[in-house]
Amino acid sequence: MLSALLSHGHDIRTPMVGDSGGLPCTALGAGYEQRINEHYSWDGLRRGTAPFLVVQHTTYDVGRLDHGGRSWRLTPGQTMLVSVPHAHRYWLERGGHWEYFWMILTGPEALRLCRAVLATRGPVIAAAPETVNRLAAACLSLLDGRAASPGQVATAAFAAMAALHDAAFAVQGAGRGAVPVPPPLARVVDHVAAHLAAPLPVERLAEIAGLCRAHFVRMCSAHLGVAPSAYVLEHRLERIERLLLATEMTVGEIAALTGFADGNYLAKAFRRRRGMAPLAFRATRAGAA
Repeated sequence: MLSALLSHGHDIRTPMVGDSGGLPCTALGAGYEQRINEHYSWDGLRRGTAPFLVVQHTTYDVGRLDHGGRSWRLTPGQTMLVSVPHAHRYWLERGGHWEYFWMILTGPEALRLCRAVLATRGPVIAAAPETVNRLAAACLSLLDGRAASPGQVATAAFAAMAALHDAAFAVQGAGRGAVPVPPPLARVVDHVAAHLAAPLPVERLAEIAGLCRAHFVRMCSAHLGVAPSAYVLEHRLERIERLLLATEMTVGEIAALTGFADGNYLAKAFRRRRGMAPLAFRATRAGAA
């Protein structure tokens, strides 16, 4: 998905939508830019008092960041996360070249996740390819107009923050004894995470792995513990749970973003695996919060 964003080319879109409807996580803007030998500097205390956060991923050359008394060189593969207002500054050195894509996000859930990531990993994350692809997918959907309604913009914003949250807590979640999956399967894992809204038949996943269908199914069962279709379904259900709790989207809207034909099909699958209807899950978890 990063390659698709790079192919889209340099672009900026802001503001995303008019009224966000009070959604807890939404995007104010997105872009893919390059800065070459020019003045580029942002001071986190001089951008107003309304809270928001910036996700900015370096794709080429180097930027600089001062944050919390420390300095960073932002090199390709690194993702910067900062909140505003806050005492930080990121900039391009004189004569430098910096290429990056970015998203400006806001809302109480976006800020809560931002605080959790900053407390755990700090403002610079050396993102894995899966994380970069998820961030790039969210940014591209904002830039190319696919995220047009407030709910779609909110979904893209939450997808970006969920990717960073997963990256920040991956070490704790994986455990010390975790064994990396083989490269063919790693490609499939990355693809599934970035394309949950798209059709993901076993034949297509086997093609991405570069294996015949039978060999791919055996490898998936051996290393992931489940068949490919079950792996995809479980990840879709996890995404559905996050969207139910972090947004006010309808079940039909969530279905369109998680690969289900409609809200009824989603509800049946969710009830079968989670033992309750999606809206009941939302109400139960909201009441426990």
